[in-house]
Amino acid sequence: MTRVALISATPAAIGPAVASLAERFPEAEPWNLLDDKLLGDAENGLTPALAERMRRLIAHALAERADAILLTCSLYGVVAQETRAPVPVLAPDEALFEQAREHRRILVLASFETALRDCVSRFTAVADSEVDGVVAADAFGASGSELAAALVTAARPYADRVDAVLLAQYSLAPAAAELAGALGLTVLSGPDSAAAKLRYLLSY
Repeated sequence: MTRVALISATPAAIGPAVASLAERFPEAEPWNLLDDKLLGDAENGLTPALAERMRRLIAHALAERADAILLTCSLYGVVAQETRAPVPVLAPDEALFEQAREHRRILVLASFETALRDCVSRFTAVADSEVDGVVAADAFGASGSELAAALVTAARPYADRVDAVLLAQYSLAPAAAELAGALGLTVLSGPDSAAAKLRYLLSY
């Protein structure tokens, strides 16, 4: 098996990341590394101390011979992108943005404002797509059918003017299929895109 280290800042990101690996990269063995204070300690953004903390987690995964590393928290994506390693080290939405750039008009969905602003800012910096963004407030902390319903409600007013929906957080990914069915649109999620890219990079 190919060991993929998943470095997470919240337990909510672990399930979607593991599920996407199981579906899109079944040869992968997930190895979860969780520091559940990485988000709470980042009230003032990504500080040098927090970036160094993430680098230590990456170094630990490398020292223990992970075949690939995926960060699941977008706030720390820049640390992944700056890492030079003998194995793939992916930012959470690196592959997601590559896929999203193929679409001209994108709706970004998030469950809280900070995540929305961060995702829209980083995506528009690398893409020419037209972007709308909306917070699905009722999605914060929701799961299952409640999560899907909250996302559908938030997205529906935009459905006739966009080509695809981009989910800003890993925790929203479980609702992707139901959201796509309800809207009749392509729905892109970070875990699915990352799992597919890792499989490609590791030549499966």
